[in-house]
Formats: sequence, C-alpha cells, structure tokens
Amino acid sequence: MDKHVIPSIKITALTMLLFGVVYPLTITAISWLAPGRGDGVPVEQDGVVVGYEVIGQSFRSDKFFHGRPSAVNYNPASTGGSNKGPSNPEFLATVDQRIADLLKLHPTLQVSQIPIDLVTASGGGLDPHISTASARIQIARVANARQLDPSIIKKLVEDHIETPDAGMGPSRVNVLKLNIALEKLNKND
Repeated sequence: MDKHVIPSIKITALTMLLFGVVYPLTITAISWLAPGRGDGVPVEQDGVVVGYEVIGQSFRSDKFFHGRPSAVNYNPASTGGSNKGPSNPEFLATVDQRIADLLKLHPTLQVSQIPIDLVTASGGGLDPHISTASARIQIARVANARQLDPSIIKKLVEDHIETPDAGMGPSRVNVLKLNIALEKLNKND
C-alpha cells in the first residue's frame, strides 16, 4: 500500500503547489507588466471614467458609431460567445435580423458590403473595436444625425484607426474612444 500512497501524496502536493501557488503568482506577475497593471486601462471623459479600453459598450443612437454586437449584452462579468455555429438556425436568424436592422440604418448599403463584425459577436462578447470598414460605413449616418459635414467625421475616423498589435492582424477602431472624440467635436462647435 505504501508503494502507491506515498507517490500519490507527493504528486498531489506537487500539483497543488504548481497549479495552486506557482501558476497564479506567475500570471499575476505577468499582469503587472500589462498596461494598467492588470486592472485595465480606464477611458475618461471630462475627468470621469466612462469605460475601459478593452471592454466594448452598447451605443444605439444614430449620433454614435455602433460597436460589434455582444453575445453577453455587454456584461463584463459574463464574457463569452454564444457558442452557436454557422449552421445553427437561431444564430442564422440573429444574424439575419442584425443585417435587416443595419440596412434600415444604412439604406444605400448592399448586403455584400456589410463587414462581418457588424453582424456577429466576438468570441469574448465584449470586443471594443470594429474594423475600419465598419467605421467607414457608419460615417454618413453619424454625420447626418449630428448635422456635420461627412468629411469631418471621416477625418475623425481616420485619426482613430489603430495599427495592429505587434504588427499582426488588421487595423481597427476603438468605438468608445471614437465616440468620445465625437462628443468633444460637438462641444467645440
């Protein structure tokens, strides 16, 4: 019996030490190297925190750029995707409804011009970014709703295009930062 019990106790203790102490401390130490030291990077407007750089928010007014849909209703306490694949009828119905809603907001848009990120949620459900194509599609709607020259809104979008992290992936636009800039633009009028 000692031949099996003692090695089992040693392996259990080693595993508990490794995954219960060493691993969590290592991840915590790595998070301290991240922007915001693992607490996130707050985004402020007029000295008030209005969100975080990497957590998407819902913007539904025509006066704002709309972000990517969320499978978790933008709740950061329950991140995650819908886990519904492209053959799931409920997923297809949701995407079809999002396409119909988008076409109502942008009547000159063709279905083939709609970027995928405007009608599907991200895997985490809280993506704060949209593609540059998604931002550009919304310029006319936002300019019209704010009664501004579309070239002003276009320049604002171009100024908020972020290059990919470590040079990998497509350029993108942080929706919260862009909408804050829109608000500042209107205050300066």
